[in-house]
Amino acid sequence: MQISVALPCYNEEGNVEATIANVAGWLDDTGLNGEIIAVDDGSLDRTCELLEALAQSEDRLRIVAHPRNAGYGEAVRSGLDAGAADWIAFMDSDGQFRAEDLSHLLARCDEADVIVGRRHSRADPWFRRLNARGFRWINRALFGVRVDDVNCAMKLIRRRVWPRIRPQLATGATFNLELFARMASEGIDWRQVDVGHYPRKIGSQTGARPTVILRAAWEVLVLKLKVRGPRGRTEIAGSAGERESPCL
Repeated sequence: MQISVALPCYNEEGNVEATIANVAGWLDDTGLNGEIIAVDDGSLDRTCELLEALAQSEDRLRIVAHPRNAGYGEAVRSGLDAGAADWIAFMDSDGQFRAEDLSHLLARCDEADVIVGRRHSRADPWFRRLNARGFRWINRALFGVRVDDVNCAMKLIRRRVWPRIRPQLATGATFNLELFARMASEGIDWRQVDVGHYPRKIGSQTGARPTVILRAAWEVLVLKLKVRGPRGRTEIAGSAGERESPCL
């Protein structure tokens, strides 16, 4: 099996080296044939410089660089577009996810074309958890899709279905919302699996900034107008448990 792991990065000079090492170590431990695609989304710090240095010693690392900050959704989209493997995945590069949890998603890859993470214990401040509840309600009320953790930044997608569900409108925080809306519209089956979530130790989060929230509200309105409703229920909830992955 082959896997491409996309890592969106924006001002993550304090985390990116550890994240790359984590993904590389996981690939070594599992024996998977994989690549790491780091997307520098116009960082203003040393993120891109550090990535270029890491690429000198890690031949599985590819770098996609945006000349200016384009938004979280655009960074994820660029990384997944660049992925060449049978399965493409993404996770945040801020240290709040561990590549080892991708094994839980891979354990369900024989059941559906998209496997999504669900943070079983969210290590975020209260206002980010409140935002998450709002996104969950919006997804259910406006798009008819029931998702426990819309914005969990760990997802696994079969490469051949990516062009059908690829978000076209969202550039920021509503990327995942559009992804689920398009999966529902296309009738794509998906499963959700519990994954870990860890406190951010270095850097600051941007998801709760007023400008981010306002842009997200605008994108939700655009999505409602342009994305068709669901063809049918396509999700079966469940946890990976101790099941051995058929893909490893």
